[in-house]
This record gives sequence, structure tokens and C-alpha cells, in this order.
Amino acid sequence: MEVVHKIGRRKTAVARAYLSKGKGNITINKRELSNYFPTGTLQYKVMQPLVLTDNVNSFDINVNVFGGGVTGQAEAIRLAITRALVSIDEENRTVLKPHGLLTRDPRMVERKKFGQKKARKKYQFSKR
Repeated sequence: MEVVHKIGRRKTAVARAYLSKGKGNITINKRELSNYFPTGTLQYKVMQPLVLTDNVNSFDINVNVFGGGVTGQAEAIRLAITRALVSIDEENRTVLKPHGLLTRDPRMVERKKFGQKKARKKYQFSKR
């Protein structure tokens, strides 16, 4: 098996994941997973598709991610890994789909409108 390349996005974060056969090493921007995401919640989000498909120690994963915050980056990485696992083995789709891991979250930041403070917040109205 050669290297499988997939892209995941969330808000403004873009993650490119490269999966290859290995021992379960996950490298994000040339740093270890526990070093890049120190909190357990973010590490769980990245590992979730691997745990659900019992592939924790099957693949070496190299990820390049940029843009957004830490949570958006973690969820973008999760989507990229999920897509790669499905392309490797179509049986993984039946396991991952019920957990909502194949869905690209479309929610983005609403743009600021002119004549207003923010996207929805208005300047204070004075009647007199």
C-alpha cells in the first residue's frame, strides 16, 4: 500500500493527512500528537476514527494543518483521517457514518455588515 492523501476542513482550518502502513505514529506539522494538542479532548478528537475502526497501531499518519484555532484544526484532522480510512477500506464507512465523522461541518463565521458593529450587533439606536 502506498501513501493515501486526503483533505479535511473545518471553519478556516485545512488539514492534509498522509496515511501509510506503520506502527501508529501521528505527526502534526512535524510535531508529536501529544506535543501539538496537549489536552486530552483534542487528542481524542484526532484519534476517534482510528479507535472506532481498531486501526490505532496500523497506520503512520503525517498531517499538515494550517488556519483556524486548535479545535477547528483537530476536527479538520479528524475529517481527513476519516476520509483516508474510508478510501483504504469501504467497510469503515458503516462504522464511521453513524458517528457523524464523514460529514463536513458547513458552519462558518458570518461576515460583518457595513453600518453595523459586527455581523449581527448594531450600533445603539437613539430615538431622540
